[in-house]
Amino acid sequence: MLVQKWVYRFRGYLVAPPLIFALFWFYWETEEYFVWPFGISLFLMGATLRIWAQQHLHYRLKAHKRLTVTGPYSFVRNPLYIGNILMFLGAIVISELLWLFPLTLFYCLGIYLLVVRYEESHLLDKYGESYRKYMEEVPRWLPKVIRFKNLGLINEYFQQSIVSEIQCVFLLLPYFLKELMGP
Repeated sequence: MLVQKWVYRFRGYLVAPPLIFALFWFYWETEEYFVWPFGISLFLMGATLRIWAQQHLHYRLKAHKRLTVTGPYSFVRNPLYIGNILMFLGAIVISELLWLFPLTLFYCLGIYLLVVRYEESHLLDKYGESYRKYMEEVPRWLPKVIRFKNLGLINEYFQQSIVSEIQCVFLLLPYFLKELMGP
């Protein structure tokens, strides 16, 4: 539990090494026409998922915190981390280091698996039986069924969620600069 708590505390820094590596590594790049559109698409899917999740979770928003089971949280228990992974993978693709894609995926999954195990024990302590029931009904990573009713795509926290997640766009800036200044 001590390792999981440490990983949880430093999760933002621990997922950064593949991104930093991709920023400064120029060898074995894939210069294909599909790289940028695919990378930006992955990144935008992740950012959109984060905004959707933020509307329901209210993390970093001035709103009352409660057990969130609506919106993307009705499909998976960790949409913010899934959004992060999609954004990181998009950045890796934009860096044109496609060989780093699977390594980054498994690296991020490993970090977030430890983070989620810590969070789940904390949420079980905080919410008790209601969280245990939620864990039984909603999968951790991959949705069982996608219901198109009551998705909660936009609610009263939509604008606040966009503002709180706008810093995600800055993740791409160094990769644009790398492309412009590269060899």
